[in-house]
Amino acid sequence: MSSLRDAAMNSKAWPFEEARRVLKRYEKKAPEKGHVLFETGYGPSGLPHIGTFGEVQRTTMIRRAFEIISDIPTRLICFSDDMDGMRKVPENVPQQELLKANIQKPLTAVPDPFGEYASFGDHNNAMLRRFLDTFGFEYEFYSATEFYKSGRFDDTLRLAAERYEKIMEIMLASLREERQQTYSCFLPIHPETGRVLYVPIKHVDKKDHTVTFDDEEGREWTLPVTGGQVKLQWKPDFGARWAALGVDFEMYGKDHSTNTPIYDGICEVLGGKKPEHFTYELFLDEQGQKISKSKGNGLTIDEWLTYAASESLGYFMYQKPKTAKRLWWDVIPKAVDEYHQQLRAFEGQDEAGKLANPVWHIHNGKPPASDMVVPFAMLLNLASVAGAKDKDGLWGFIRKYAPDASPEENPQLDAAAAYAVRYFNDHVAPTRVFRAPTEKERAAMEDLAGRLKVWDGGLDAEALQSMVFAVGKEHEFEPLRDWFTALYEVLLGASQGPRFGGFIALYGVDETVALIEKALAGGLG
Repeated sequence: MSSLRDAAMNSKAWPFEEARRVLKRYEKKAPEKGHVLFETGYGPSGLPHIGTFGEVQRTTMIRRAFEIISDIPTRLICFSDDMDGMRKVPENVPQQELLKANIQKPLTAVPDPFGEYASFGDHNNAMLRRFLDTFGFEYEFYSATEFYKSGRFDDTLRLAAERYEKIMEIMLASLREERQQTYSCFLPIHPETGRVLYVPIKHVDKKDHTVTFDDEEGREWTLPVTGGQVKLQWKPDFGARWAALGVDFEMYGKDHSTNTPIYDGICEVLGGKKPEHFTYELFLDEQGQKISKSKGNGLTIDEWLTYAASESLGYFMYQKPKTAKRLWWDVIPKAVDEYHQQLRAFEGQDEAGKLANPVWHIHNGKPPASDMVVPFAMLLNLASVAGAKDKDGLWGFIRKYAPDASPEENPQLDAAAAYAVRYFNDHVAPTRVFRAPTEKERAAMEDLAGRLKVWDGGLDAEALQSMVFAVGKEHEFEPLRDWFTALYEVLLGASQGPRFGGFIALYGVDETVALIEKALAGGLG
């Protein structure tokens, strides 16, 4: 066994811990299907969102970790539940009347309101695939409609008819009494209207594998459960899919966790082996409320990518997946800077350290070098004081601070400079509140400006930080944090900020003197 595999078998990084759980399924015997199957699911009633990205990225991290510790081939399926009936019309799409006329039809039977694809389901599936391809995910796409209609699901559906009572026993135990009276795990698709029907099933024929029901007009119908003429309710469908495909691993949000015994039980009733699961905590908005697609109270992927590269989003997804996390604007700068800190650390780490580093998992063991010689948070502060309208306005300062840096040699930094100007203008500038200094703060800032006027230590960030620190000590700020808070609030209009010595080195000594004098004269508020 290689040293890499040895280290991976002992790594405490959560993707390796999950990979080892999957491997344990096959410690006695390799899978008969010849591979280990990872799955993620997608409900194509709307556009892919940040949770979709998180599921596919995190599952991919576990898959790659598995490939280090095992020689068993792997596959990743992204399964679209596009045979679900359209329960309501999304508000953010055109041709509302057209969609209303097709309510309750499978999404792949609803016309595409954009006029681009054969159906609304096909449109949203294409959006999903384009989305996944943009991030370079390696996956196979499965459509529930094709899965049902092609006959690939038929054996499992026939078994579901034969074991109907056992499935219903699992389901009814989880339902309220009122729902129990009309519930069936089978949903027939009306032969005339094409609508998915939520009606009681009068009879399930275990020999002929048919279901008999009355439609909404009281007419009796008998349909085979095979060939896409009947679909399963979503909870039974989850477990049945695991059994039909032989799924070994699937992750989902905490809101699914109470259903896990149902999914597992139905999988086993239908002859499958329940997969390993990973339940992740949900994302929260600024107020600590669960993010909702319908409310729009969280960040979208497009919003994140407007202000930072996708790798920073990958870093955010890697961090503590079992802990609820705020997903709001202020997490973006922190994620960018921490991602680059990890990139810089990677090169000097031993094998175990590299496997525990998030960037190993974001980049499948081959992370790039970081060229961010200026932190993103510092770029934001620079944008604040420089009044930069675009990244070129920041590069004049960056070149003085790091003469060897350039947009060509530092493409990550160049991109970050553009992101920083955009982020500052959209999310920092509107919230800035400058305040006047107290007498004590004014005296200290005058002292700082005086020392900077005679400064001959160049642009040494650490030496400048020590000098700023000394000014605060001599003016008896206790705790010393109050001195730095005063600098941020008076000079930058924010309660938090960068290491001030680094800020002076980047912005320039003379420029910082001018900034202090302008603030003390009341010119910033």
